Amino acid sequence: MATDKDDLPKHLEFILDVVERHAHNSFVLKGWSVTLVAAVFLLAVRGAEPALAMAAGLLPSLTFWALDAYYLRQERMFRALYNHVRKAEPSPDNRFSLDARSFADEVPSWFRTLGATPVLWFHAAVLAVVVVALAFFSLRPPDAP
Repeated sequence: MATDKDDLPKHLEFILDVVERHAHNSFVLKGWSVTLVAAVFLLAVRGAEPALAMAAGLLPSLTFWALDAYYLRQERMFRALYNHVRKAEPSPDNRFSLDARSFADEVPSWFRTLGATPVLWFHAAVLAVVVVALAFFSLRPPDAP
């Protein structure tokens, strides 16, 4: 019969799978953010009201920034859970537990994660492109091609 100590590698593997899914979700969100901003540019160039289309591009940019920060925070919480499980003695009460909520105080808040380097630089650049394009389309004369 397997002991709780023998289950440790499998438990750690489960936690790492969750961390990997969160990292993958973050990567996919970044791809979708760029895709939607490109689609908004296309609408702005071909649409009747380019400034309105670019203003609409602000919403997905900000939304994907918020979601990316959420997934990064979740990933950090599961990494804290991983470290806890790796160091702690196994107990039958929390065998294979994947509840990382108790580690929320050990990682930066969601609001602080918005400014984390992996999130901030990418999404601030996307947002800057949208704002510059919005300014360009808003200041362009109405009869310009």
